[in-house]
Amino acid sequence: MASGGAEEDDGGIPLDIDNVHMLLQVEHEQIQKRTFTNWINAQLAKRCPPSFVSDLFSDLRDGAQLLDLLEVMSGQSMKRQRGRGVFQQRANIETALNFLKKKSIKLVNINIPDIIDGRPSIILGLIWTIILHCHIEELANALSFSSRHSSLDSLSSLDSWSGSPVPASPVPAGRTSPLHRRFRISAKKALLMWVRDQCQKVHCSVSVRDFKSSWRSGEAFLAILCSLRPQLVDLSLVPSRSNQENLEEAFHVAERELHIPRLLEPQDVDVKDPEEKSIMTYVAQFLQYSNDMPTPDDHLQ
Repeated sequence: MASGGAEEDDGGIPLDIDNVHMLLQVEHEQIQKRTFTNWINAQLAKRCPPSFVSDLFSDLRDGAQLLDLLEVMSGQSMKRQRGRGVFQQRANIETALNFLKKKSIKLVNINIPDIIDGRPSIILGLIWTIILHCHIEELANALSFSSRHSSLDSLSSLDSWSGSPVPASPVPAGRTSPLHRRFRISAKKALLMWVRDQCQKVHCSVSVRDFKSSWRSGEAFLAILCSLRPQLVDLSLVPSRSNQENLEEAFHVAERELHIPRLLEPQDVDVKDPEEKSIMTYVAQFLQYSNDMPTPDDHLQ
């Protein structure tokens, strides 16, 4: 007996709710794999010499490209074992995991044999951990209270949908202390707050409440682009185009003009339940671009 209501697949065959959830999980895993592979290759392209991942689940098994990635993210040189034997694989992966642990990054259910075996869920979990803590966290830490014109009111509105309260009083700090650390909010909330600020700057009314369905129309991506480079985007055209047309415009312009790697495709986002981690990974690149932009003070120096 089905455990809930039924939907139909493309062939008209009824699917019970368990099968729907399983198919959604598979779809999300495929999107994560593509997005994370694209993200890793964007980082590995910065190496000298650059390296490349073709299959995320098999190419990380010897630990060498995992160490390459951590070298790029940290700017530190990683000792490694040469060779393709199991001993060398284990040693390289252990070096990578120990490096993350020394940064106080929790590795839940991530162990060496599963990485060597290429288990999809474990490898996706490991790469997401690296993206979140070594990329998004670092970007969130650079957000300053004064430069983003943020307020405790907007922090409260963010928490209204997450269910977790903001501390009653901020941590004592200077006026320009990092927003992420000062208010003890998560990197996810800090990133979402930054997105809202960008939308407000260009008077875009799109409601960005999450990193899922809020992005389906493409308007939020275009609003960020408009905030960063106003001459590149005409927001008045958004209502006349389809979701996928808006998404394609945003991804194309971001790649061509801002040199932001195209991690996603429109069909990845214009779905009933977009994949949260993939969207966060892509949006973080816009924050990185913003952080790297010269400030008015830079021109005065």
